[in-house]
Amino acid sequence: MKFFRSLLTSCLGSFIALFVIFGLGFLMLIWMISTTSESEKVVVKTNSVLVLNLEDGVADYVPSTNNPFETLFPVKTLQLSKIINAIESAKQDDNIKGISISNGLVNAGISQTQSIRNKIEEFKQAGKFVTSYANIYTQKNYYLSSVADSLYVTPTGIVDFRGLSTERLFYKDFQEKYGVKMEVIRHGKYKSAVEGYLDNKMSAANREQISSFLHSIWGEFLEDIGASRGLTIEDLNNIADELLTRTTELAVEFDMINAAIYKDKYEEIVDELVGAKTNYVSISDYISSGKGRIRSTASNRIAVLYAQGTMLYGKGDETVIGQESMIKAIRKIKKDKKIKAVVLRVNSPGGVALTGDLIWRELELLKQEKPFVVSMGDMAASGGYYIAAGAQMIYAEPTTITGSIGVFGTIPNLSGLVDNIGINAEQVATNKQAMGYSFYEPMTNDFYNERKEGVELIYKTFVNRVADGRNMTFKEVDAVAQGRVWTGKEAIENGLVDELGSLNDAIDKASELANISEYRITEYPKFQKDFEDSFNLIPFAKLKENYIKNELGETNFKIYKEMKNFSQYDGIQALVPYSIDIK
Repeated sequence: MKFFRSLLTSCLGSFIALFVIFGLGFLMLIWMISTTSESEKVVVKTNSVLVLNLEDGVADYVPSTNNPFETLFPVKTLQLSKIINAIESAKQDDNIKGISISNGLVNAGISQTQSIRNKIEEFKQAGKFVTSYANIYTQKNYYLSSVADSLYVTPTGIVDFRGLSTERLFYKDFQEKYGVKMEVIRHGKYKSAVEGYLDNKMSAANREQISSFLHSIWGEFLEDIGASRGLTIEDLNNIADELLTRTTELAVEFDMINAAIYKDKYEEIVDELVGAKTNYVSISDYISSGKGRIRSTASNRIAVLYAQGTMLYGKGDETVIGQESMIKAIRKIKKDKKIKAVVLRVNSPGGVALTGDLIWRELELLKQEKPFVVSMGDMAASGGYYIAAGAQMIYAEPTTITGSIGVFGTIPNLSGLVDNIGINAEQVATNKQAMGYSFYEPMTNDFYNERKEGVELIYKTFVNRVADGRNMTFKEVDAVAQGRVWTGKEAIENGLVDELGSLNDAIDKASELANISEYRITEYPKFQKDFEDSFNLIPFAKLKENYIKNELGETNFKIYKEMKNFSQYDGIQALVPYSIDIK
């Protein structure tokens, strides 16, 4: 026994020693990397060209953190406002002669892309050049790049220009075949997030709203591209219909591209525009040099509160809206005497209705003390619109997806499956309604009526919130509600939005309402990552998802993700029906 005790003590001591050694070594590695990164300051040389590449991603909010793991695995996603500020700085920077747009994919939302495009247009007006080169122009990349004075593509490259589309999956037959179904309770004829579980084809109402917002977004594309390329909307629609960019030769012939050349020839053209050998600086390096910040010594502040991601009940982070972090931030903003106004920047499809209502209440209390303005990003729909409805002023981008004022609830049911495989579930309860719901039994009328009553109550609450916030009647809101989705441009016409504009426009309005001219921007929420959360930054944490994608294939993985996302939603939902992805 004494031998085993000594052996155990020896092993434990060795383990602790190894842990300390490796722990200290790991911390030393972090310190060395941090020290190295601080010493490598970006210097913008003369005759520089700003390279705009958005393949690593754009987000409305990329919160800063002192988490040591981010030193090892830095986040490459760029914050939209920092990109905008950097382009504004480049416009006035004598060392920056022009911008070279260099993307394959543009990993940004439609409204984010339009905001960046508009800022590049301002850059051009300052008398500096903008040019673009790509091996592949996806439609979103082409839309962004079309702002350039000249566009170039590799001779064997691709220019994709064919119009916009979206695709929905329907699971009714699948559910009946395998006995696994999603029970659905909803209000809103356009609330089509759950339509795939109810039918095997698209409803006329759903097709109507999809067609409406796709044509609205496509119209924005055509208007901007046409103005930059000197082409009419009729010309562009004909090019899309006839696929007149299917070869690079055709793309040049129909004035969509200036020339099909290789990268070395493109670099010679840039050198000629600069008038010397070009020094290239990436947008991320330019931002890291401090050009993504607007410095101010003003004591007054305007808070920008970011509501970014799906709404789920709980803490939340930079990708998920949780009521805990949002309420904490709102109360902090309310108490801070230096903060004179708040802008809520919404980029969310909504989610758990309870979370949205709790955030809405805190914003209503905040509004009683400070001016409250909303800026809508790519999406401010359903629960995202719910929390925005009470603002004194709502701004949206023309391509913002908003509205979707509707409610639904979904509950998985396995009764068909267990019957098929010979499993029987028996229940024992003290009261008639004690069981509530069983996954293994068909939904009862009593349970359906109970949940239907809850859905109807939340829908009425939602419409009343909007009616009060927008100074409309219940009937007027209900007419544009029913779960229907609108673009920002359409929402201006039906009263859900006040003006089209950017985040900066909303900030300007907030300063006007607060009667201040000099101010600093402060961003919320502040997120504190736990030690366990830090491991999410390590690339190996994504191996599971990548493995599943490889095994299932792209189409089946899309089905898996959609089903998995729905399984995370507890309670009644205020969620937009679409994930729109334009490549």
